[in-house]
Amino acid sequence: MKKGWLIYSIEDSFLNASYIAWFKEEAAKQFLELELVIREELTIGVKDNKKFANIHKEPSELPDFAVVRTIDPMLNLHLESMGIAVFNSSNIARICNDKALAHHHANLLQLPMVDTIYSKREHISDTPPLPYPFIVKEAGGRGGRRVFYIEDQISWLKCQTNLQTNIIIQSCEVQLGKDLRVFIVGKEVVAAVLRESSTDFRANYKLGGSASLYPLNPTETALVQKLVDHFEFGMVGIDFLVGLDGQLLFNEIEDVVGSRTLSATSDINILEKYIRLIKTRIT
Repeated sequence: MKKGWLIYSIEDSFLNASYIAWFKEEAAKQFLELELVIREELTIGVKDNKKFANIHKEPSELPDFAVVRTIDPMLNLHLESMGIAVFNSSNIARICNDKALAHHHANLLQLPMVDTIYSKREHISDTPPLPYPFIVKEAGGRGGRRVFYIEDQISWLKCQTNLQTNIIIQSCEVQLGKDLRVFIVGKEVVAAVLRESSTDFRANYKLGGSASLYPLNPTETALVQKLVDHFEFGMVGIDFLVGLDGQLLFNEIEDVVGSRTLSATSDINILEKYIRLIKTRIT
């Protein structure tokens, strides 16, 4: 039986206990063994010129595959270099967990997007690069966190005191409080969920927004397919903003994507699909 590590941070392992149980259950149904590994208990590096990955500081039998459910592209890369099949791959983790880099690749594919500026925190000045209002996001943020709506000089200067890392600055000529998440497993476009909020410029479900299953039209499907054809995804969520004219505009790709909204709006078993993909790739 093939064995795998399901890697979570300790905090997220508590918050996602039921999801972890579901992951293990679906793996067992397909004759894969999945062990929960806490990232803080996993030590990786080089000793005596050999790569190692120890659990509780002790040598451990390496798995056949690893599902990394924490944002740590170096971990993905290290495990891959040891011959372990990693989901998502280090390349996907590296690109998708950097909003600027994700936009760079989306632009290479000529996907429509709002005007976007990439910047280091230390390079921004008191004069904003876009007219008010606009959005500021930390390049490594996720889940709607570290996102700021800037409507005037006061909020722009205040925002700067909260920024800690590389950022993107974006026009907000879109339908605020609305976005579309498209769930992808491998080369399959599984489903799309429209997320909306009447109280926040962010549409994230965790922040109190609503969700409904959304049928992609042929034009929208072709847009998504460009990304699916370009990347070797495991399981991701591709997020689009909705333009003032209803056009989908690329926003980001979630590497460690949850499926709460999909489960709330459909009976699709996305983890069954994901485990099937993993099993196919490792065998």
